[in-house]
Amino acid sequence: MDTLLVIGAIVILALIGFVMGRQRAIARSGGDPRALHSLPNYHGHFVALWAAVPALVLVVLWLPLEPMLAMNAALDYFQANIADPGNMDTIRQSKLALLLSLDQDATTIDLSELRADQYALLQTEIRNMAAGTASAGHAAFMQEVADYYAGYRNISYILMFAAGVGVAGVGAGLAWRRIAPDMRARNRVEWAVTLFMILCSTVAILTTLGIVLSLLFEALRFFSKIPFTEFLFGLHWSPQTAIREDQVGSTGAFGAVPLFAGTLLISFIAMCVAVPIGLLSAIYMAEYAHSKVRAVVKPLLEILAGIPTVVYGFFAALTVAPFFRDVGESIGLSVSSESALAAGMVMGIMIIPFVSSLSDDVITAVPQSMREGSYGLGATKSETVRRVILPAALPGIVGGVLLAVSRAIGETMIVVMAAGLGSNLTANPLEAVTTVTVQIVTLLVGDQEFDSAKTLAAFALGLMLFVMTLCLNIIALHVVRKYREQYD
Repeated sequence: MDTLLVIGAIVILALIGFVMGRQRAIARSGGDPRALHSLPNYHGHFVALWAAVPALVLVVLWLPLEPMLAMNAALDYFQANIADPGNMDTIRQSKLALLLSLDQDATTIDLSELRADQYALLQTEIRNMAAGTASAGHAAFMQEVADYYAGYRNISYILMFAAGVGVAGVGAGLAWRRIAPDMRARNRVEWAVTLFMILCSTVAILTTLGIVLSLLFEALRFFSKIPFTEFLFGLHWSPQTAIREDQVGSTGAFGAVPLFAGTLLISFIAMCVAVPIGLLSAIYMAEYAHSKVRAVVKPLLEILAGIPTVVYGFFAALTVAPFFRDVGESIGLSVSSESALAAGMVMGIMIIPFVSSLSDDVITAVPQSMREGSYGLGATKSETVRRVILPAALPGIVGGVLLAVSRAIGETMIVVMAAGLGSNLTANPLEAVTTVTVQIVTLLVGDQEFDSAKTLAAFALGLMLFVMTLCLNIIALHVVRKYREQYD
């Protein structure tokens, strides 16, 4: 039984409760809604909330507990019946080798003696066999355990459906009986909505806190292996380390300065392209363009934001980078096939819509009265734009530029395809560089165990990138606040 079926049934009961609550409120008022403290719709919402919220809470609590209980029951069945004479021959033939890679006779399996990986593999195989996705060749007894697990879950789903519908019906009935002309339904509904919004805000805050703490804890593990000063001020990045003591390999160099220098260089080139073009196009569309031109140009410009970054990467690697290399050779300059200039230019084109669209919306939102007042004082259109509209729209423009900077710092695919993977400490845009995000991806590609400095370095880089973005936010807010005080 699908969980969505349970949720759908609860929603239908909530809608029925809304209709019945509204009708009862009208009936209790004698047909005159003015006799009610709250509008009839609020009484309907009151009943719907009492029907939906308790039932949905029950389902949310049930869903994570039910698979664990079903698995525990299946493992108990496994342990209790594994030595049964009727199952012994089949088990001895397979020895569960495909499951657990055991050398011992499978009839002597004790779940308490299995390693953590074997225990987890057994549970995974039971789930897969219950879903019908496991490979063939397992013991018939294992299929019996999987069937037991599936039956337990089916019964659990039926109980969840019955409990959810029952709780929804009881909640709706209790709320329906409490409806009276003097009941403050609006206050209670608004309190419930306020509580829901607080809950959503709390989830967002806790999610951010969890991300920061996960980065922080893993970064601290990295800094316990590599000194913080070496990471922050080191000029060489080569994270390859020997896995075994007898293995010949690099001892690893974790100086992150080349990565942050490359990130800032490419982001600076991108902003030199995106900010002037995006801001000037926004000014044109908001103040100078005809409405018909604006209706065509703005959607075309915003199409750039919908192009996948991998397409931009192909464009940079196959068109822009060779073009810069050929032009450089024609004038005697040595331009790398993978250069910061190519990646930054294409990235700037990609983030033009972030600056243009947001700046256009902010400029358009400036009150018309400010324009008319400027014109009344004899200012020209260009003077009005420079001295009135842009200062008034500056906070929003700074927000758009900040979003574009964050987008540029976090971009990965274009840099991988157009700027390269090698760390190179240089300020020359014609040479190949790499960025923090590219190195994070490189460090975490493939099967990795997070117990070496190489893999833990990704979390340290992520934490420093987070700090860098936070500092940009603080600086931008300080600049906007200071300018607002002068403008006011």
